[in-house]
Amino acid sequence: MPVREAFWSRHPGLAWSNSKADDSVRIRAALMRPRFHRILDIANEFGLDCVQAEWDALLADEDAAVRRAKPIVRRILGNIGKGFAHADSRG
Repeated sequence: MPVREAFWSRHPGLAWSNSKADDSVRIRAALMRPRFHRILDIANEFGLDCVQAEWDALLADEDAAVRRAKPIVRRILGNIGKGFAHADSRG
């Protein structure tokens, strides 16, 4: 997956120590510091399935930081999914 520099310029600091980080690393960093509007923006850019896949990868290797983020990310992804489904149903 190629890095989308123009998109990531709207979300500076996700991979501050690695300016060459790929999209996957940046998406995972956003999930570990969950903010609704940032994750929504990422889901609009990459698709909710992509964001969910990155979250699933983090869950597979669950550590203390993932456990802390888990309830927030679960709620955010659930709400984004409901919003996307509602938008799709309105055509």
